[in-house]
Formats: sequence, C-alpha cells, structure tokens
Amino acid sequence: EVQLVESGGGLVQPGGSLRLSCLASGFTFSSYTMNWVRQAPGKGLEWVAGISVRGSTSMYADSVKGRFTISRDNAKNTLYLQLDALKTVDTAMYYCAKEAAAYSVVKPLNEYESGRLLRGQGTRVTVSS
Repeated sequence: EVQLVESGGGLVQPGGSLRLSCLASGFTFSSYTMNWVRQAPGKGLEWVAGISVRGSTSMYADSVKGRFTISRDNAKNTLYLQLDALKTVDTAMYYCAKEAAAYSVVKPLNEYESGRLLRGQGTRVTVSS
C-alpha cells in the first residue's frame, strides 16, 4: 500500500522558516517524480514545487520561487520542502504528492492535475504574528 506521511508543519511568524518532510513507503520512491501541493483555507489546490527522480531538476510556482526549496533523499525514501521567508499567504495545508507514472517529467501542474496526484494526509502551516 502506498503511503505518504507528512510532518513538520506548525505556527510560525512572518519571515520565519519551517522544514516539511514526507516519508514514503509502498512503492519505489527513487523511480517517481515528487511534488508538494498546498490548499489554503477556502481555496483550491495549488502546485508548489516538483523534483525529478534523482533530484537533479526542480521547479517552483512563481509564488514561492526563491523562498522554498524542494529536495529528496532516496536512501531515506523522504521528500523535503524548506520554507523560508514565510508570508501570511503561505498559510495552507501542505501535501506531499506522487506522480501516477514512474519517471514523469517535472513540470508545473494546474489545479486539476494536482488533484489527480496521490497525496498524503497533509501537514498544516500557519503563518501569523
């Protein structure tokens, strides 16, 4: 059974940092492009970042470019998202998301495509003073 378990969320002040983790199991993690998507209160899913199977290629939504960093450790079956310079608009539930097919190309995803990814239960990030 495929499982994605996110952790690391919490309450942080504007300008602060968090590091999210996602522990994957039940599939060959090193064969799949991985993504982070988020859902702000009352809004739809937003793709945040994606990373290739070996971590050599990463892409970001314009809204987080330069502030967030996606990475992975295939030996630990773990995906990460470093969140820096957080803003109140970053408040959302953050989900680790797996592509359906192995070795997919990393690319920005729209809301529909993000919704079709297999996601974990999420970890909540709240940015507030």
